[in-house]
Amino acid sequence: MNLQIDIKKSESINTVVVKGEIDAYTAPQLKGQLDDILLEEEIQLIIDLHGVSYIDSTGLGVLVSALKITRQTGGSLKLTGVNDRINRLLKITGLHEIMDISGGE
Repeated sequence: MNLQIDIKKSESINTVVVKGEIDAYTAPQLKGQLDDILLEEEIQLIIDLHGVSYIDSTGLGVLVSALKITRQTGGSLKLTGVNDRINRLLKITGLHEIMDISGGE
């Protein structure tokens, strides 16, 4: 499945809206888009996963990498639109304890 990424930039917040599946084939595309944004210092990044139906360990690695970079540069990262399936995965991996996450009713 293809991955669609839409980036919305404002003065203080960058929102990345992701749709599709984040897996070993599509994760590099997401990483490339995030790397371009993460060059900035103190970035406030929101990754909207409302349209994501599946994420594997490669995709989780991209999110963890983005979190690490934002923290190192004085910024923040928030995941929004997290469905029950992805939320369960975040809990199983313990990532829910280190990431700012909100659901996707």
